[in-house]
Amino acid sequence: MTDTTDEIEQRCIDIIAKSKNIAPESISLASSFDSLAIDSLDKINISFEVEEAFDIEIPDDALGSLKTVGDVVNGVRKLVGQPADSNATQ
Repeated sequence: MTDTTDEIEQRCIDIIAKSKNIAPESISLASSFDSLAIDSLDKINISFEVEEAFDIEIPDDALGSLKTVGDVVNGVRKLVGQPADSNATQ
């Protein structure tokens, strides 16, 4: 299970890194969207990429609650049926 969990985390980080043209190594679960200069338009574009990568649908009302990379990873885990990592938001 950890392999899949790590895969979800890495794929989300890669999507965010690509969208902002920054090194994936500089992104952690604790990275906030503010610190990565992710605005509302970026958040929408990232959500489309994440939806496509994982074949899921992120509810529109959930977008507003996403503040960190960990929020995205936990959201994806919920939508694909995996338990959220309680350490991701700390």
